[in-house]
Amino acid sequence: MRFLKTYIEISNICNLQCTFCPEVEREKKVLSKENFQKILVQVLPHTEQVCLHLMGEPLAHPEFKEILNICNDENAKIHLTTNGTYLSKFGFDTFLNSKCLNQINFSLHSFKDNFPDKDIRPFIFDILQFSKEALKARPDLYINYRLWNLPSPDQERDENQEIIDYICEFFQVPINERVDVRFKKSKNITGRLYFHFDTKFQWPSLQDPNLGPQGFCHALSQQIGIHADGTVVPCCLDKEAGIPLGNVLTDGLQHILEGQRLKKMRNGFQKHEVLEELCQKCTFRKRFDKKSAPINAQ
Repeated sequence: MRFLKTYIEISNICNLQCTFCPEVEREKKVLSKENFQKILVQVLPHTEQVCLHLMGEPLAHPEFKEILNICNDENAKIHLTTNGTYLSKFGFDTFLNSKCLNQINFSLHSFKDNFPDKDIRPFIFDILQFSKEALKARPDLYINYRLWNLPSPDQERDENQEIIDYICEFFQVPINERVDVRFKKSKNITGRLYFHFDTKFQWPSLQDPNLGPQGFCHALSQQIGIHADGTVVPCCLDKEAGIPLGNVLTDGLQHILEGQRLKKMRNGFQKHEVLEELCQKCTFRKRFDKKSAPINAQ
């Protein structure tokens, strides 16, 4: 069994509290570098990429540099998603010299959500300067600037457009090549630097309405998640381990992958059957409706 992405949550603690990201209810936990290495060596034969988050801000981890070194030593392909507030703390070379890093996603929407009355330009300048250096030193590194837009594009449009225009000016993007936030989901800025726009989503909860037992999801076929305490979950949206599949630190990943609950869920999705209650109440899976089909489809 092999996945496109495995989410390893190195910490469920964040230095910000975004309105679109609910507070973690489970015990606050930081994954030690020793346990991270134990998990990583089990994960690598089963995944193409490792994402160093599920909840929490990875750069706030007290041993983040050591964790990055472990990833380098194990030749892991790493995707890093960060709010960017700790970027200058480590120095740009920490990231530029880490060949394990394949992609960095900067969640630009986090700053305005927490500090709506502050000028985003001083915050974003470090991110832009880092990107500028990365384009020269690491042209193979993918960098995404993430901005979430409300379902009604006119809402927050001016705010987001202002951020986009500032970034385009920094990178000297010609006026006729600049993007309007309303119409593009992804837009290349230069090299492997991109804007990525998306809609906000709702984290699934057992208190939500049931959407029915039919549908499709990429959980357990393209991705799997591991919490900071080692608990394995089907996807990156199971933030409270509502569907615990085992603990990689005590049970071992191979044993968990052979478990009946995991196999039943995975096979169910392939048949467009949504078996778990939390999955039945997840609105995010509705994004995959085009992949859905009647259970009795040929």
